[in-house]
Amino acid sequence: MKIVSAEVFVTSPSRNFVTLKVTTDEGVVGIGDATLNGRELAVAAYLKEHVAQLLIGRDPQRIEDTWQFIYRSSYWRRGPVTMAAIAAVDMALWDIKGKIANMPVYQLLGGASRNGLRAYGHASGTDIPQLFDSVREHLELGYKSVRIQTAIPGIKAVYGVAAQAQASGERYDYEPAGRGAYPQEEDWDTRAYLRHLPTVFEAVRNEFGPELPLLHDGHHRMTPIQAAKLGKALEPYDLFWLEDCTPAENQEALRLVRSHTTTPLAIGEIFNTVYDFQTIIKEQLIDYVRAASTHFGGISPLKKVMDFAAQYQIKSGFHGPTDISPIGFAAQLHVGLAIHNYGIQEYMPHSDATNEVFQQSMTFKDGYLHPGENPGIGVEFNEEAAKAFPYQQAYLPYNRLVDGTVHDW
Repeated sequence: MKIVSAEVFVTSPSRNFVTLKVTTDEGVVGIGDATLNGRELAVAAYLKEHVAQLLIGRDPQRIEDTWQFIYRSSYWRRGPVTMAAIAAVDMALWDIKGKIANMPVYQLLGGASRNGLRAYGHASGTDIPQLFDSVREHLELGYKSVRIQTAIPGIKAVYGVAAQAQASGERYDYEPAGRGAYPQEEDWDTRAYLRHLPTVFEAVRNEFGPELPLLHDGHHRMTPIQAAKLGKALEPYDLFWLEDCTPAENQEALRLVRSHTTTPLAIGEIFNTVYDFQTIIKEQLIDYVRAASTHFGGISPLKKVMDFAAQYQIKSGFHGPTDISPIGFAAQLHVGLAIHNYGIQEYMPHSDATNEVFQQSMTFKDGYLHPGENPGIGVEFNEEAAKAFPYQQAYLPYNRLVDGTVHDW
């Protein structure tokens, strides 16, 4: 069996997605996700102009060999564009291998280690009553764990608060990236955030009790000592995790955070390779790996990094909002179902338009996800539906402090 074509599609049902379609001479088709939010066309060009032709004539079942060939032969390794492109190839080849074997991918990874994948949802509000309503809505939908994000007094727009208008005037429900030729500017005040957030978690705990697992995303906006302060302040509320408390490029910073708080830490959604996790896993500076299959090179390296993490009792917490297409999300579910050291999966449902373009066997029931039993990854790409949603330029927002300094968003 040989690969005879590799096609790249960019479509925008509610947000932009980059999809790779690989076809063999026997008519077996595999699809992969190469979406990079706000830089989609860079990955599409990388695939079209530099990778697709390298796949023609290759044996689609040689997944590891193809992965290493694309990664090492480029010389300029790593980075989100390169790794998203490799991820799409890797997913597509696993999809093909599953279809040839007539098995879902998780069976090829060793079979299921659990019956379903515990998920958490995104609750948010501009005030406490609205936040409570959002938590109740997620509990009614079946979620058994909930991320808590809230507006901050004095800050006009904050990432993760769905009911709060973005600077663009739209909601965050499906996509924080605003359409247009320039990113929207938002504001930030860390001291206001640090003062307000513990009061929010106190209110949530008082309302919903001690049993409900609660999570929070700091979105890289704190210095190490600020992150340590917040982690310590949140200890009475027993968080499941504090995510991205400080920019993790400075991995030594996590030693400082660890020395001040026992709040569990989750990091890694913007990491691209296992090398980014090497120190923080080996030194046990995190508790959950937040890698995304789409930005991490696909299924193959995601399984490898979790096998590495298992030696240190570190679990998975894969990135899963709507900037991961249903293909990339399903890829993560297969890994999560197979590995022993699964933790939790972020789950933000896609829009109806997205689900029309990407038809899925995945299920969500009673708080648990499952990729389904269809052969391969379990997602089919509807090319005709995709044509109705052409690419629209969009940028994620950015932050400035009150004095005008650009800050982490």
